[in-house]
Amino acid sequence: MIAFLVDQNFNEDIVDGLTRRDAALAFTLARDVGLAQAADPAILEWASNAGLILLTHDRKTIPSYAHDRVSSGLPIPGVFLVDDDMPVGKAIEEVLIAAKCLTPEECNDLVRYFPM
Repeated sequence: MIAFLVDQNFNEDIVDGLTRRDAALAFTLARDVGLAQAADPAILEWASNAGLILLTHDRKTIPSYAHDRVSSGLPIPGVFLVDDDMPVGKAIEEVLIAAKCLTPEECNDLVRYFPM
């Protein structure tokens, strides 16, 4: 099953909705593991070491850091990049579908954009 590291500025209403829909989904909040003020490369490194897909709204910098990391031969478990203008209900539905339909292996080294 897919497990997530939730970026510090991610809408927690989406996380709450996902948890209500499927209590088996696992979420680690960046702030709970000392990453609230961490730079993006450090967040990606931590997620990689923990085997967690990064759940983020950060379209400005995370994709380039993720692609740079993969290009350098360093893995990432994946990034789910949710548009912050996306309605919460739609975000919950789309991330839930992806979490249920994809294996962790299918997410390796990829940035997936939502809405799909």
